[in-house]
Amino acid sequence: MIRVLLADDQKLVRVGLRMLCESDPEVEVVGEAGDGREAVRLAAERLPDVILMDLRMPGVDGITATERIMAVRPSSRIVALTTFDDDDHLYPALAAGAFGFLVKDTPPAALLAALRRAMAGEPPFSQVVLERLVRQAVRARREPRAETAPELTWLTGLSPRERDVLAMVGEGLSNRNIADRLHLGVSTVKTYVASLMRKTGTANRIRLAVLAARHSDVRRPEVRHVP
Repeated sequence: MIRVLLADDQKLVRVGLRMLCESDPEVEVVGEAGDGREAVRLAAERLPDVILMDLRMPGVDGITATERIMAVRPSSRIVALTTFDDDDHLYPALAAGAFGFLVKDTPPAALLAALRRAMAGEPPFSQVVLERLVRQAVRARREPRAETAPELTWLTGLSPRERDVLAMVGEGLSNRNIADRLHLGVSTVKTYVASLMRKTGTANRIRLAVLAARHSDVRRPEVRHVP
């Protein structure tokens, strides 16, 4: 059974989410919160497995609530629910500890599948949200950064193929897209992604994509053959 907490200031949205969740016999809604403060309280009382968290709520917003919940329950799997104009909230939510990102118009079957992925420890995300995060990372890359050489030592430890895969993750490509481009099996790409997360110290694919997008020197230089 997947225990789910719903946090959204719009009651109609919560009702819709509850009806969807309760249509699955393996999902139990253990509580509803209309603001971030209540979400923090219910997370401590009901101990949900997954929290569907709206980012913009009155009083204590979803980002602050995520940070507070993660401070006391770091194993919490908080999936942020976003809208098309939430871009300014994506990075802060990621930094606060959001485990995954879904757009609010995610199809019902995909949302239920996302709950299962989160429960299994695999961060769920809508591809469009990952692409928005990557675009933000690219913009941030153009701004002055404080990284020093020692902080990028992980880059020198990557194989040429790992750099290829990392660069494509940074473009927001799926495992299937990467496999097609590099003529590899999807399982092989998954192995590379897992290795990259370990080597870079990133907790999930979303953070890995953002890291890759922030560094223009990820992809290995093209080999030029001198005639």
